[in-house]
Amino acid sequence: MSNEEKERMNNQECAVCDRMAVKKGYCSVHTKAFDSIILKYEYWRKALDVTWKEYLREIAENSLTGEWARQVAEHLARTEAEK
Repeated sequence: MSNEEKERMNNQECAVCDRMAVKKGYCSVHTKAFDSIILKYEYWRKALDVTWKEYLREIAENSLTGEWARQVAEHLARTEAEK
C-alpha cells in the first residue's frame, strides 16, 4: 500500500476518490463496485478459468465496465502488484 493510500485510510477517505470511506476503505459507490467485482469473480473464474489478476485486467479494459468498477479494479490490481 502506498503512503498516499495509507494516509487516505487514516483520514477515512476512500482508497480511490476523496469521498468519505464507509466500508472496506471505500466510499459508498466504490464499495458497491467492489462488492460486485468480488461477487462476479466466481462466475468468471468458473466460466473462463481466469486468475484474479486476469479478471481485474479484463474488467479494467472492458469498454462496457462502469467507471466506478473500473476504478476499483485498477486500484485492486495496483495493490495486488505491490504485494
